Amino acid sequence: MSHPEQPGIFRQGFRHFHVLEYRLHDGVTRGALLNALRAAHLADSDTLAVVVAFGPACAQHLDDSTPVFPPFHAIHGRDGFVMPATQHDVLFWLQGADSDVLFDAVRHVHAAMVPVADAAVDIPCFTYHDSRDLTGFIDGSANPQGRAARNAALIAADQPGAGGSYVFTQRWDHDLAAFQALPVREQEMIIGRTKPDSVEFDAADMPQTAHVARTDLKVDGEAMKIWRRSMPFGTAREHGLWFLAFSCRLGRFDALLRSMAGADEAGVRDRLTDFSTPATGAYWYAPPARQLADWLAGG
Repeated sequence: MSHPEQPGIFRQGFRHFHVLEYRLHDGVTRGALLNALRAAHLADSDTLAVVVAFGPACAQHLDDSTPVFPPFHAIHGRDGFVMPATQHDVLFWLQGADSDVLFDAVRHVHAAMVPVADAAVDIPCFTYHDSRDLTGFIDGSANPQGRAARNAALIAADQPGAGGSYVFTQRWDHDLAAFQALPVREQEMIIGRTKPDSVEFDAADMPQTAHVARTDLKVDGEAMKIWRRSMPFGTAREHGLWFLAFSCRLGRFDALLRSMAGADEAGVRDRLTDFSTPATGAYWYAPPARQLADWLAGG
């Protein structure tokens, strides 16, 4: 198979999304979980894409040949800042061309999972204008493209889980009133890019506390590139960004998050964290499509 990954990882153009994270009931057998996953399965189409991923204990429960990786642990950063851990077992990320198609798919998945799990996260998301965060800045403008995106997102052929991907999810709750009360130039200094057209600041003008400065990293000469697929969510009272990203290596997430929190050697906290607060955090493994199909077909 020339493209063994789950196709929804790279599909773009949808404007409606939904995130479901499930916590398995105690004692759920592998067979019961597979039956639920079979019932939940939806084929990708022109109007729908679904990505399925599993927490570390659940992945091993399904297949002990999957990569062994730790659950997400809380990160304690500078000035008492904390990124909390809320590790769950099964993640469904659904993308739809229309809200009604997506809603039907969400209900289908949930009905299938109810016998074996509780929905710990159930949140609709959306594309905001021209792919902007609710702060008004374009989101993901530094994403790698083409072959570079695949290299950043997919586990290499010589590694356990080849063709799959490590996934990180994290809900960020924005204080939009406080952020939008700032002059646009100060907002730009917090992000590290211009607001209208997302032009990155020159190195000489980039504050070390800027979001771009904290997330444009190299470790031992290796760029910590990931494939971001984040989505805004919100109501009148609660709104923010559901951060969703894919990586070839779990350590890239850890390096980026520690840099943002000021928990690394630099000890500089991302100033964006003064206006946006993380509420969840979890690591996942998205198996390649062929492995997921084998589980569903044969158990």
